Amino acid sequence: MTVSDGRRERKKAQTRARIQEAALDLFATQGYRETTIAQIAARADVATRTVTLHFPAKDDLLFADDPFTPESLERRLRERKPDTTLDAVRDWMHATMRDLDARDHGSGVDPGLIWQRRALRAHLLMTDDDLRGRARAGYRDLELLVAAGIGEDLGLPADALLPRLTAITVVTGLREIYVTREGRAQARSAASDLSALVDEVLAFARAGLRDARRD
Repeated sequence: MTVSDGRRERKKAQTRARIQEAALDLFATQGYRETTIAQIAARADVATRTVTLHFPAKDDLLFADDPFTPESLERRLRERKPDTTLDAVRDWMHATMRDLDARDHGSGVDPGLIWQRRALRAHLLMTDDDLRGRARAGYRDLELLVAAGIGEDLGLPADALLPRLTAITVVTGLREIYVTREGRAQARSAASDLSALVDEVLAFARAGLRDARRD
């Protein structure tokens, strides 16, 4: 990649981020359904066509570029030691959160801003039926990965009750962090503060799994 190519890619990434920031601001102040692409373009100071080139559908503004991807979790689980699925999920969450903090710190952005944005995103997803449905489909991919890992740990099929129940508990708990009282209180915190809530979710799932195995 040449210097000019690198500069072009950075400019493209900055434009994309600016459009997403503008969209979230408008979604927060006037509602997701009430906000138009033209309004987002005006707020971001770009052409309407630029918005749709980066985000073909309006809901892509909320779902694109999510760092907590099934692909990254799958890699982490593939590299784990035996019987350590929940540890691997914890490490994946912590590492991804640290990377996001480092990215914002390097760009001079308030390190808590990204978590405030994610809390807003979570609220929008929870309060709109269509958005919640699309989010649920993405969460299912994560649940299937965790269930497969737990199943391997226990010597059970991934679709057995215990792996599925544990996976649903983990993914739902991690998803709910942003909309809980504790998560809202940490809305402008760095990842190190939110990591404690991640640990609580995993500890809850671990205790349930341990009790179920004892029975």
